[in-house]
Amino acid sequence: MHQISKEEVEKVADLARLDLTEEEKSVFGSQLSHILAYVDQLQSVSTEGIPLTSTVAESQSEWREDIVLPGLTVEQALANAPESDEGLFVVPKILGK
Repeated sequence: MHQISKEEVEKVADLARLDLTEEEKSVFGSQLSHILAYVDQLQSVSTEGIPLTSTVAESQSEWREDIVLPGLTVEQALANAPESDEGLFVVPKILGK
């Protein structure tokens, strides 16, 4: 079983924008290691002869006609926005910090 390092846990937490305690890093590292061991076990199962698109439950999509309904005006949509600029919502930057 591949043991997930503390650095790998920290990297995943950073990508998910999570602040973890040392205890949480240890717990999540152990849990991730178990998950990856399970994935390894699944990858060892032979799928030869099994169609690529199979499902245990047959499902039928229910289609309905699209009906266009009136929506909000730009002014109505932005009425409760804390900040807007040229008819668009202004939100904090979250990517590329």
